[in-house]
Amino acid sequence: MPHVERRDASRVGVFIPDKEGQVDESEKQEIRKAFEDAVNMAPKELEEWLATEESQNVGWTREGESEAVGHQSGRRIVEIKRKKKDDLDEDDYAHMKKVVGYVRRHAAQEGPQDDKETSRWRYSLMNWGHDPLK
Repeated sequence: MPHVERRDASRVGVFIPDKEGQVDESEKQEIRKAFEDAVNMAPKELEEWLATEESQNVGWTREGESEAVGHQSGRRIVEIKRKKKDDLDEDDYAHMKKVVGYVRRHAAQEGPQDDKETSRWRYSLMNWGHDPLK
C-alpha cells in the first residue's frame, strides 16, 4: 500500500491521496468515525427534515440551481448513511470529509444567543445532518 502523507493528522479533511487518488484504509476509518460523530441525525430523521419548508429556505444556492448546497448535501448524507461500509467509494469519502469540515466550522460558531431552536444557523447545520441541540 502506498504511503500517504498528512499535513495535519489531527484534522480530517487534510489527507493527501496517493498517486492514484486513493485514501488508505486507516484514513477511511478515521473519516468514517469523524462523519459518524458529526452527523447526529438518522437517515429517516434527516429525510423528514429535508422535506420541511424550513430546511428548503436556508442555505446558499449556486447560480442556475434551485436547491441549496446544504440541502443537496443532506440528500447525499442520507445515501451515504444507508450504504454498507464496503460500498463507500472515493466520492463518498470526499463528501464525508466535506460534511465533517462544514459541521465543525459552523458548530464552533455556536449560533445566536437567543432562539437557537428556530435559527437559520441550526437549520443550516441540520441540512448537513447535524442537530446542534441534540
